[in-house]
Formats: sequence, structure tokens, C-alpha cells
Amino acid sequence: MDNNNKISIIYFGTPDIGLPSLEHFYNSDKFEVLAVVTQPDKPSGRGQKLTPSPIKKFAIEHNIKLFQPKTIRKEPDVIKSLAELKPDFFVTFAFGQILSQEVLDIPKYETINLHVSLLPKYRGANPIQRAIINGDDITGICTMITELGLDCGDICMKEPICITPDMNCIELFDICASHSPELLEKTLTGLKNGTIKPEKQSEDGVCFADKLKKEECEIDWNKSAREIHNLVRGIYKCPGAFFKYNDKIIKVMETKPIDEELNGSNGEFVRVSKLGIDVKTASGLLRLIKVKPEGKGEMFARDWANGLKR
Repeated sequence: MDNNNKISIIYFGTPDIGLPSLEHFYNSDKFEVLAVVTQPDKPSGRGQKLTPSPIKKFAIEHNIKLFQPKTIRKEPDVIKSLAELKPDFFVTFAFGQILSQEVLDIPKYETINLHVSLLPKYRGANPIQRAIINGDDITGICTMITELGLDCGDICMKEPICITPDMNCIELFDICASHSPELLEKTLTGLKNGTIKPEKQSEDGVCFADKLKKEECEIDWNKSAREIHNLVRGIYKCPGAFFKYNDKIIKVMETKPIDEELNGSNGEFVRVSKLGIDVKTASGLLRLIKVKPEGKGEMFARDWANGLKR
């Protein structure tokens, strides 16, 4: 396709979930990626070494113009440089910064955001985790016109995605990431040729997916086995559910709710077998299958329990 007919975009993103969409736009003959905007490098790992985002790595490897503003709305030089590129669209996907109206006004058409929920449900920072924690069996992705409010812009397109009973947040991240490129392409193409008419969000069903607090990650055994199971899979490795045993943090990596009642107090290990550790909860048993004890690697819960007896 001739460059004059390509849709030009500037792509805003930071974590892995946005990488498939950037790759799609870069490799498409329908689009031209003029530049990439991502968060500054951040400390990571035990050594707290400054680490570039996956989006930055891709941009460098493919010689795409790169911007890393600390706070984009406060950096006039970056805003001026983006405006000079004259993009058709800005595309944002888990960028991690709030855009000012001055920035939103730059593209010829619109700034389009990909959000990983079916808005207006789960506006905010952690929609994937919150959907699983709350036991939802369906979520989705949607494209929206970015406005100054929190995820409140007009909706362009939606795609539902099923959540299976044992799906964890990383698995759902991957599904959302893989479905996003096609939805973004259809949205940009449809907006440019006028076949998509964005619709205002309904005010019915608005709820927010607030950032997770550390205290939310500690398991409350006074909840049901299913509720705790949902917490474990909802924050699997991100950052992970845990309980304390002998003043040590035990992260819980894999569980299974068991519809059975045994005598004991909530939080008590009422049965240990080759299948795992069964813990009494307010309703049913929760089988711990895999755990990660403080200072150790991930292991089967039965092996951890056997080690406690030595």
C-alpha cells in the first residue's frame, strides 16, 4: 500500500500486554507507526537495575522514533515533537500516564484507547484482576475515544471474552493481548472511513477497578473457598496471594475449591495428601496445590507440608 494511503499512528504503551498490537501495526501494510511513547526505564529485579519496557525494546530493535516522557502533559518539547509528526491517530494501550487535552488534540482524527473490560464496567487500573477476583465468567476488550475523565469516553467497538473457572490473570492477559490487534485495526479503519459511530457510555453499571492494595493480597480464611480461589488466580504472580505461617510469607500459586466440610477452625490445615493441603474456610475446603514459601522456589504444597514435619 502506498504510504499516502496508510493510516499513520503514534503508539503509547508500556507492558507486555500491548506488544502484540504494536507488532501488528508495525508489520501491517495498512498502517505506519510514526513513533512510540512509553514510560521511562524502571528499576527491576534484585539488583534494581534500570530496565526498559517491552515496548521500548521493540521500538529500538525496529528503529522506531521513541519518546520516554516522565510526565507527558508537563513536557512541552515532547508534545511539540509529537505534533510535528502529524499522526492520524494516537493509540494507547496500558501506557500508564494521563494525557492532557493538549496532547489529545494532536491527532487528525482521535486518540483511541484499548481497555481490557466491557466498559462502563471496571474503569480504572486493574480490570483483569478485578474481574477474576469477583468471580465474573465474562469480560472483554473495547476501544474507546480517550477523554480527560477515567475511561469514560465514547465506545467504538467491544468484544466479549469468557473467563473459565480456573483461568488466572496471566492467562487472561494473554487472551486479551492476542485479541486486541484486530479490534484496534477495525476501529481505526472504521473511524477513518466513517463506518463506525462511537456511542456514549451508559451510566448504568459503572464500577471501578481500583489498584490492588497489599492488604488485599493476604488470604482471609473467613471467606469461602471459591472466593479465596478467585483471589489466588486473580492476582497470580501479579503480585500473588499469600498467608503467613510461623511468621513466614507463603505465596499461594495454585488452588482448587473442594465442596466438602471437615471439622476445624477457618485457616486450619485439616487434611494433607498427595493431592495437596486442604484448608478449612468459611464455606468448603481450599486445596493448596502449589505454594512458594518465603526464600524458596515454587513447589507442590504436599512437599512443603512434608518438610514442616522434619
